[in-house]
Amino acid sequence: MQHQAHIFKERAGFTDRIYDKFSSGKGYEPMPRIDAFLQIMSQVGASDLHIGDGSEPLVRINGVLEKTKHKELTVDEVRLLLYELLTDRQIQKFEQTGEIDIAYTLEGYARFRVNIFKKHPGLAAAFRLIPRDVPTLDVLGFPEVMKEMLSRRSGLILVTGPTNSGKTTTLAAMVDHLNEHMNYHIITLEDPLEFIHPNKNCLIHQRQIGEHSLSFANALRAGLREDPNVILVGEMRDNETIALALTAAEVGLLVLGTLHTKSASQTISRVVDAFPVDQQPQIRLALSEIMIGVCSQQLLRKAEGGGRVAALEIMVRNHAIANLIRESKTHQITNSIVMGRKEGMQLMDDHLKQLISAKVVTAEEAALYSENPQAILAHGSSVGASSQIAA
Repeated sequence: MQHQAHIFKERAGFTDRIYDKFSSGKGYEPMPRIDAFLQIMSQVGASDLHIGDGSEPLVRINGVLEKTKHKELTVDEVRLLLYELLTDRQIQKFEQTGEIDIAYTLEGYARFRVNIFKKHPGLAAAFRLIPRDVPTLDVLGFPEVMKEMLSRRSGLILVTGPTNSGKTTTLAAMVDHLNEHMNYHIITLEDPLEFIHPNKNCLIHQRQIGEHSLSFANALRAGLREDPNVILVGEMRDNETIALALTAAEVGLLVLGTLHTKSASQTISRVVDAFPVDQQPQIRLALSEIMIGVCSQQLLRKAEGGGRVAALEIMVRNHAIANLIRESKTHQITNSIVMGRKEGMQLMDDHLKQLISAKVVTAEEAALYSENPQAILAHGSSVGASSQIAA
C-alpha cells in the first residue's frame, strides 16, 4: 500500500505538466487538472480520493485511508482543481449551499461520484470511483436466491448497509441482471447517476435528482405515470418517498431501494418507524404483502489483500416472516431466517463464519462487523486449530 501511495506522489507531481501537454497542442481540449490524480487513483486500485486545502491528497485502498506523499494543497489549488469540473450554475449553487454532488467521467478510465463541500477553513472534495463495467451478481458472489427475488414481477427488494458497503454496486448488478434477462422498462432515480446502463433487452431511463427532478418523491410520483416495470430508488430518505415506493410495489411494479440499516429485522423496523404511530399498522400490513426480500451487506478486507468481499444477510419473505411483520414481531425475524436456510436465507454472522472457514477473511476482520464478535473469534480459533491438525 505504501508503494502505491508513493506511485501517487511520483505521478501526481506531474499534474501541471500533463495539463500543459494536453492544453497546448492543436486539436486538444484542455484536460482538467484533477484528471491526473484520478488516472493514478484508478491505476493503483483506490476506491476513494480526498482532496482538501491544507493537506496532501489521501486515497482509500482496500478500505484503508492512506496519506500520499504529494505536497499539501493550497486553497487556490483546490478551488482550481474542483471548479474546473463545475458549470457556472453548479458553482453558484455550491457557493449558496456549501455542498454539491456531481458525477464526472474520465474517458478511458472510470466514472466518479463527487461531493464537493466547504469546510473550516477552505473547501474539500471526496471522489468515489465507479467502475466502467457493471459487475454481474455472479462476479460479486451473490447466491442464486438474489436472482430468484428479481424474477418476481412486483414487490419490494431492499439492499441495505452502512455507507461504503457496496449498495450502489449491488443495485447496479441487479439492474444489469434484469437488463440481460427481461424485457422491461426500468427507471432509476439516483443522486448522482453512477453506473450508466446501456439498453440491452430492457429500456432504461436514468434520472438524476437535482438535475432531472427536484426530489426522489417528485421523481417517484412521476414515475408511476411513465409506464415502468421496475423503479430503482437510490435513497429512501423520508416517509413520503418510502410511502410512494410502497404504493408503487402495491400497484404491481418491482421496486428496488436502499436503506442505511445493518440487518433485515432493523430494516423492517426502520421502514415502519418512518411513519406516525397511527399509520404503522397499515404500513406493516402493506410490507407483509409486498416485501420480496432484504439483502444487508458489509464490505470486508480479504485476508490475502487484493480487494474486499461482501458479507451478506439475506431475508426472503415467506408466510412466517409475513406474519411477524404484520404482528409487529420483527425481533423474531432472526429466528425465521435461521429456519429458512433451505429457502436461501442466511444471517450475517453465519456468512462471516463461512468466509473465515474458507480463509477469505480473518476472524479479526470479521469480528468488526459481527453482532457477536466473541463467537466469531472463537470460530476463527477453531478453524485455525483444525488447520494445524490437518497439517
